Amino acid sequence: MIGNTGTYLDSPFHLFAGGIDLAGLELDSLVGLRTEVIHLPNAPLRVIPASAFRGRDLAGSAVLLHTGWDRHFGRPQYGHGAPFLTKEGADFLVDAGVGLVGIDSLNIDDTESGGERPVHAQLFGAGIHIVEHLTNLGELPARGARFTAVAPKITGFGTFPVRAFAELEPAH
Repeated sequence: MIGNTGTYLDSPFHLFAGGIDLAGLELDSLVGLRTEVIHLPNAPLRVIPASAFRGRDLAGSAVLLHTGWDRHFGRPQYGHGAPFLTKEGADFLVDAGVGLVGIDSLNIDDTESGGERPVHAQLFGAGIHIVEHLTNLGELPARGARFTAVAPKITGFGTFPVRAFAELEPAH
């Protein structure tokens, strides 16, 4: 069974043999999370640095990285030159206390770095979930949504497809 298909949720077991698997993830850490969307669709570089998050209230939130890369989903160019989060950016998000990080790209790490996964390691080490291959983040406001991404409760799996969605909060 292939877990890395479409939009999927990664758990620490995906990277660490003794890490928490999908069955060990708390449901409340994946459902209805206050969302901060970081809109970067016209960024000149592939890297998403720590500076992208300054001035935002990120504690406990789902931080969704809108790079616009999802426009290539299903095409050959999707796998080459994809945007990714820097280790310094991951450090910032860990220090900010986020609950989940999602990206509309191939991977949260640089897939052209020779297999290194520093961002996965940093986020998982802090108990932060990762969702990759998101789409349509450009339709969400920077604030004012709730994000959900739940995988089946399967023992011994580190990653699995999810139906990820955001619900807009009512205007006050």
